[in-house]
Amino acid sequence: MTVAGFALPENASSHTDALFMPVRIGPLELRNRVVMAPMTRNRAGAADVPQPIAAEYYRQRATAGLIVTEASQISPQGKGYPGTPGIYSREQIAGWQRVTDAVHRAGGRIVLQLWHVGRISHPSLQPHGALPVAPSAIKPMGSAKTAVGPQPFVTPRELETAELPGIVESYRRAALNAGEAGFDGVEIHAANGYLLDQFLRDGTNHRTDAYGGSVENRARLLLEVVEVVSKAVGAGRVGVRLSPIGAFNDMKDSDPDALFRHVAEKLGSRGLAYLHVYETDPNGFDWAALKRAFGGCYIANGAYDKARAVAVLSSGRADLVAFGVPFIGNPDLVARLKTGEQLAEADSATFYGGDYRGYTDYPALA
Repeated sequence: MTVAGFALPENASSHTDALFMPVRIGPLELRNRVVMAPMTRNRAGAADVPQPIAAEYYRQRATAGLIVTEASQISPQGKGYPGTPGIYSREQIAGWQRVTDAVHRAGGRIVLQLWHVGRISHPSLQPHGALPVAPSAIKPMGSAKTAVGPQPFVTPRELETAELPGIVESYRRAALNAGEAGFDGVEIHAANGYLLDQFLRDGTNHRTDAYGGSVENRARLLLEVVEVVSKAVGAGRVGVRLSPIGAFNDMKDSDPDALFRHVAEKLGSRGLAYLHVYETDPNGFDWAALKRAFGGCYIANGAYDKARAVAVLSSGRADLVAFGVPFIGNPDLVARLKTGEQLAEADSATFYGGDYRGYTDYPALA
């Protein structure tokens, strides 16, 4: 049988072989199809610099076929949470270099997720206490996470059309910085209710200029970002993350099928490394149609366990599967999936912020 052009053994559909087979995406040879999903851990230091402990955290998980790092803001304006790392300063580049060196020494592959949170921020996290920015001045429901605890979201400032080239340029510079830091590629975060997702969906984008209204207009900013990032580091080293029906961060769209089919088709024509999709509801959307529209390597993500992962690979509906929380408590997740060993449970109290506890102290199998 064949999955996205990759030949699988005839017995792969009835065995777990598919999950542990090597695969090539862009210029990268991956040793298996298990991806570590991006997960915010809020352990960056002063000036949003990744700390040495992050190098150990990612090194421990380097047996994944591919690691997608925690989201990292492309500029000070892009920040939305305390303790999240950036990729816009020399100190941040040096901090990430320690991470990529450690992962590569362990034989792993790692890409950096590029992030601008848009309206999901708070003035206390913004330069000079400014308002967060967004496609439209629509306040999200809920609370921002700040250094002094939860604070109600504020109504963001609508970005002026003339400001958007500067946003695009910030993505380009961040991608170049990621290359300098030694990453194997970058993933553009256009999911989960952050800035690029806010432009895509009509629940958050009420603009009347060339970036609002029609599906084509709402996809414009993402495609401009993809174009400049691809030119900066090579399209084969660029992935995009989407969440077509995700409601996180107060998101909605009136016609997600039409919107994301258009987005997937446009992305598929650009020779990207992969499309990474957060499948919020396994039965709530035609994920197979989205993969067909993209036409390239598709990474499925969304509460997958081993059985579902093997099934989705063997059916040809996905080419790789990303696991999130299981990688927190199981640095050797690939080995445990392969041997059938019981997975350790991660401590949710230590997910966001703190020290090594709940971060680098989960034991691997003997």
